[in-house]
Amino acid sequence: MLAATFLAVSTSAAFAQADAVKKSASELAIDAAIPAPEPANVPPPTAADFKAEVKQPAAPAVAESKPDDQKADSSATDSSVSDTRPADTTAVDTPPDGAAASNSDTPSNATTPSNATASSDAEPSGIRPEPSSNSETAETKPAEPKTTDAKSDTSDTAAKSKDVTAASPDGIRTGQETGKTTEATKATEATKDATATIRPDVTPRPEAGAAANSEQPGEPVKTVINVPPADQPTAEKLHGLLDANATKFFSRKAGRAAVEKFYTARGYAPLWTEGGTLNTQAQGVIARLRDAAADGLNPSDYPVPDFAAASSPEQLAEADLKLTASMMDYARQAQSGRMHWSQVSADAQYPEHPVDPEQVLTNVTTAKDSSAALDSYNPPHKLYRELKQKLAELRKDSEGPVIEIAEGPGLVFRKNAVIEDPRVPQIRARLGVTQNPDDTRFDADVAAAVREFQARHHLKPDGILGNNTLRALNGPKKDHTIDTVIANMERWRWLPRELGASSLGDAYAILNIPDYSLKVMQHGAPIWSTRVVVGKPGLHATPLLTETMKYITINPTWNVPPSIIYKEYLPALQQDPTVLSRMGLKLERDRNGGIHISQPPGERNALGRIRFNFPNKFLVYQHDTPDKHLFAKEKRAFSHGCMRVQNPDQYAATLLNIVLPQEHYTPEKVRSMYGRNEFNINFPTPVPVHITYQTAFVDQAGKLQLRADVYGRDAKMLSLLRNSNGRDLETVVAHAQPNYSRPRGNIPQGMAFNENRGFGGGFDNGGPSFFERLFGVQTPPPQYDDRRRPIYRR
Repeated sequence: MLAATFLAVSTSAAFAQADAVKKSASELAIDAAIPAPEPANVPPPTAADFKAEVKQPAAPAVAESKPDDQKADSSATDSSVSDTRPADTTAVDTPPDGAAASNSDTPSNATTPSNATASSDAEPSGIRPEPSSNSETAETKPAEPKTTDAKSDTSDTAAKSKDVTAASPDGIRTGQETGKTTEATKATEATKDATATIRPDVTPRPEAGAAANSEQPGEPVKTVINVPPADQPTAEKLHGLLDANATKFFSRKAGRAAVEKFYTARGYAPLWTEGGTLNTQAQGVIARLRDAAADGLNPSDYPVPDFAAASSPEQLAEADLKLTASMMDYARQAQSGRMHWSQVSADAQYPEHPVDPEQVLTNVTTAKDSSAALDSYNPPHKLYRELKQKLAELRKDSEGPVIEIAEGPGLVFRKNAVIEDPRVPQIRARLGVTQNPDDTRFDADVAAAVREFQARHHLKPDGILGNNTLRALNGPKKDHTIDTVIANMERWRWLPRELGASSLGDAYAILNIPDYSLKVMQHGAPIWSTRVVVGKPGLHATPLLTETMKYITINPTWNVPPSIIYKEYLPALQQDPTVLSRMGLKLERDRNGGIHISQPPGERNALGRIRFNFPNKFLVYQHDTPDKHLFAKEKRAFSHGCMRVQNPDQYAATLLNIVLPQEHYTPEKVRSMYGRNEFNINFPTPVPVHITYQTAFVDQAGKLQLRADVYGRDAKMLSLLRNSNGRDLETVVAHAQPNYSRPRGNIPQGMAFNENRGFGGGFDNGGPSFFERLFGVQTPPPQYDDRRRPIYRR
């Protein structure tokens, strides 16, 4: 094949040279009038110039062709472009299919008719283009460059309409097929303009399979979002508002970014209206926002725009964004609270659980019940739901008249005496005594109800209706009770959504400071409870926190907290150098002057026999105590911040049976470990511990219980909610952090102490920090060199 092609091209070139010599007089005259460029000094092609089945780059000058045009011979392409510039090149139009015509179709010495427009800017040495030469066949391109010759456009169209010759499978026209070209076609090809100017701004299409009749490059494919025609004006306004003024509606960066992304993905179609009418999702969201007070929230914080008054696309767009903003605010505050816990106290540390704005948008707008979807961001806890129910009952009761029992002489039940009083029917009604509701006698049934009420409210349960019991019976005003419930509902938002360890049957320990009680919960119900002593109000208040109990210590050493050393023991040593030895305490000092005071294990140890460890930055823990008499008191805020447990052996057995059920721990087994050897029992799975502040809760009998605001947390929260003055209560407040450094001070002369070079070894020369002594060598919370907040735990 290569040899045959070589022979044909060589023969054609030879005939062209021979015919160029034999010219008639008329031809010579024409040549004199229109000088032709000298032929290039191109050597004859050789066999090396032909490479079979090798596709060459596209020629810079191409004729109008179809996407299925055949590939041109490489040597012909090279010779046709050797002396031309790619930006402005003269090329000869090929037949419409782009196939190379045989030498017999057009004489090799044919000249361009005088009416043809030539636009060649070839150099003087350039080659005169010849339409029949194989060397002028350009490589096929799917895109068709535009020609500047209008006449050639017409002739090209005529040629295309008449060209019905089929191409072979490889895209190259065979000689037999070429011979079938009609004489009319030959005449048209001979007279049409054979030149085309290539425009550099017209780029051929990269795909060879593109549509043949397309003359312009294809546009990038874009995802089409079908916004209903009725909503398109509003969508345009939404687009403009989000682009120009998104911060007006969404002040929080994360929420703003999520909203912009969400609206963009839906082509800025409105979320809450369809053709200007509220959709089902909007109706559900609006209903939930207007009922925000049922969850202890303020409906005015989540304004609902007036869609009915929105008469223009711009007003509809603004209303749409306002409702989205209110919905986002509700979800965020329902889950995490209207105020951050750091706004209330420095003694608080709960895990953060903010909402995901994108998830909120997707969840609420795609839910079947958008109201329920939005409500799901409120706490799921049983105690929260019970408070919500009581809040509704209180508000309903406050609508009617409040009946207050008048003060008077104390009422005491006596078996041998009849005590009557006109207030007794009211007392019966208030205490729920249904028998003889109109009886004025203070009988045994009424006295028993009084004793039960006194026990629930931490009053002496003697059954006597005195003034203290009467004031508690009347209770605070309804609005005050409602506020207390709301404050407690707010604090429930700070706690984790999952309180327990799922692998332990959702087990957890929860301590209620105002109730002075500790419970172990499993499978949603209490399995054990006891009394506790908590920290004194003020600097020694027990902190609010969530942590995990990782181990318990049997026969613990009491490492005296730095605050107690500074504030109590060092001053005491100045007065009495023997005070520590008399208390069984041991004093050590390292080479840097740091002081450490400890008490070895034993029955006199301040921590008793067991310590329950949940490492935390406040350095608090739960423990036994030798001072058992304090548990008999109704109000039990006496410690330096740690929590003393009334029945530690039962507490330990309960926890160990949860985490180590195969060991079959009992209180007796735990007590058998008591001695002077300190050791730990590690928990394979940590147990969550929640230290809470519940001044209002619902007991097992379904009754609302109220407790004194011992630390003033309710008062602080309610004051913030009422008088925020535009302050963002969700902002985290930075507080001075605990200091774990070793205390330093002067030791009285003559006092015996141990010179410890490393406080037991294994530490640096400065000795371990208090955190390390307390919870072992592990990574403590971040330390800050700030003594404004002393450590005050015991």
